[in-house]
Amino acid sequence: MASIKVGVRELKTRLSAYIRQVECGATVIITERGKPVGRISAIQQSPDAKVKDLARSGLFRWSGKRFAPEEPRIKLRRRRKIGDLVLENRE
Repeated sequence: MASIKVGVRELKTRLSAYIRQVECGATVIITERGKPVGRISAIQQSPDAKVKDLARSGLFRWSGKRFAPEEPRIKLRRRRKIGDLVLENRE
């Protein structure tokens, strides 16, 4: 949805209406004497909440358990310091 520019006085008098628009996805740009001074936008959902919403909508099935962490992609053959590896790769 688009952003809406509104002056401070107008925002104070119709705050509830602008909050409803923010809930619907709009962004409200607050201006003072024509210059933007602030912004009101919806709070972003956490990744867990997004996954739960997608599962509820039926886009995929999810058991509700946490995802298993990925295995490390790089395994060192010997014990070495990271700094030594970086220097070695620079050469």
